[in-house]
Amino acid sequence: QVQLVESGGGLVQPGEALRLSCAASGNIFRLNFMGWHRQAPGKQRELVARIGSSGSTSYSDSVKGRFTISRDNAKNTVYLQMNSLKQEDTAVYYCNARDTKYNEYWGQGTQVTVSS
Repeated sequence: QVQLVESGGGLVQPGEALRLSCAASGNIFRLNFMGWHRQAPGKQRELVARIGSSGSTSYSDSVKGRFTISRDNAKNTVYLQMNSLKQEDTAVYYCNARDTKYNEYWGQGTQVTVSS
């Protein structure tokens, strides 16, 4: 089993920045992909960014150029640096991990609100 704990959400104004963190514990040696999804009220959960064990990254078009995902393997932590935040980025952000046996793990979610 893998446990994921997110932190770093909050309320910011448009144009500001936030950094989310996700600490993994448990059977982490099997983890390959880690990433962030988000779910806004009334919408489906969507992939925001993903990073592989080799460091390869992918982003949704809506955040490309504004968000950066990174991974500290020594700390078993993945980060999401969010710059130039927009109101439409408001959502609950969930950390996600997948292991080599394709098991999926989810954090409890952290609220990000962008509002003036």
